[in-house]
Amino acid sequence: MADTTVSTLPSGAPAAPAKAATASNDAHAGSAPWLLSAPALLLFAAMLLVPLALTALLSFHVFDGTRGVLPELTMANYLEVLGDSYYHEIFLRTAGLALAVTVLAVALGVPETIILARMQSPWRALFLIVILGPLLISVVVRTLGWAILLGNNGLINEALQWMGIVDEPVKLVFTLTGVVIALTHVLIPFMVISVWAALQKLDPQVENAGLAFGASPFTVFRRIILPQILPGILSGGIIVFALAASAFATPAILGGRRLKVVATAAYDEFLNTLNWPLGATIAVLLLIANVIIIVGCNRLVERLFRQVFEG
Repeated sequence: MADTTVSTLPSGAPAAPAKAATASNDAHAGSAPWLLSAPALLLFAAMLLVPLALTALLSFHVFDGTRGVLPELTMANYLEVLGDSYYHEIFLRTAGLALAVTVLAVALGVPETIILARMQSPWRALFLIVILGPLLISVVVRTLGWAILLGNNGLINEALQWMGIVDEPVKLVFTLTGVVIALTHVLIPFMVISVWAALQKLDPQVENAGLAFGASPFTVFRRIILPQILPGILSGGIIVFALAASAFATPAILGGRRLKVVATAAYDEFLNTLNWPLGATIAVLLLIANVIIIVGCNRLVERLFRQVFEG
């Protein structure tokens, strides 16, 4: 009787429980990554997203010199920053500083990484430690070291005068040039790390094949090496630009009070004038400008070199 009952059921009926079990397993498998990453996502939200949201909310509050931050909401802080030429100059200076540091990091870091990748052991490991070792030292200490080197009686000016290149010390401290030099030294290891990771995926036999077919070393670099390490250059440039645009310690020490960038301007509003809403407004606008510039440049480079990124 049992066999007869089974045979009278539709052909798909016995497989229904199996299909349901498969769908359930797929649902569990699909939710597993979210469950595993939930602690990290909660920590990320608590440590980054919540403070950013509170800072953005603070930027809309009213500030009174005698009563402090008031619970009233306003757009006056954004109108003040966006309509004042003083803040325009600060934002443009910060953008120029970040762009100059990024260009120098690419120009110095890419050849440096390629030479490093071609070294033999143990020299490669030794020089890699030399390049990345400064990351273990506080940025304040490194900046103070550059303040000594760039001073009127520092090693650089003494060398320039000894070689007869200049007759008197070149003013490098409290100038944009000095800040660019120091920030390039501080941030160039991030470019090296990014390009180094891209170079590890490069097959040296492809380069040797290009040379064997008669291509010049420059052509091999332009047509073979550069397209393959371009994603590393782009990621390194994004990191360097973002860190340079938001840098505080180096511009504050080497730039002084008169050479303001966005980070030092926000710091002054928070701790000197105690105008927290205005300081929060400057910080939020810096974040928005960073995101727009980075995403825009990223899309532009990916569009120009679509074959590289799609490959």
